[in-house]
Amino acid sequence: MTLIDTGPFVALFDPQDAQHSLCKDILKKNRSPLTTTIPVLTEAFHMLSPESYGSDRLRDFVLKGGVSTYYLNSEGLERCFELMEQYADHPMDLADASLLVAAESFNSNKIFTLDRNDFETYRIRRGHRHIKFQVIS
Repeated sequence: MTLIDTGPFVALFDPQDAQHSLCKDILKKNRSPLTTTIPVLTEAFHMLSPESYGSDRLRDFVLKGGVSTYYLNSEGLERCFELMEQYADHPMDLADASLLVAAESFNSNKIFTLDRNDFETYRIRRGHRHIKFQVIS
């Protein structure tokens, strides 16, 4: 499974985005199922703007099963807030925190993101260990 962040969604569904071609190539080469979170989708729809063609295409992609969605429960949301506080010196937003929680929940470390610096800093808790993300960008 590959987690997907906001940046690739925006780039994939906005042909004017500077990273559009790169993200299309990465998506074509990806062989594992994509998963994201509601905070990531919220951010992507906000950045694409609700009335845009890109927003329509992203909705179709989600509805046709191009990506599955991880939903935060109260424990997951609490973990997000804990992570946001932990990474206060390297500000983490809710979307990034939700991806880290999903990674911990699914025992996965592969992420498709354009925010290489952020996700190379974050660590996924696995028992007493903390492991790095495998960043695809």
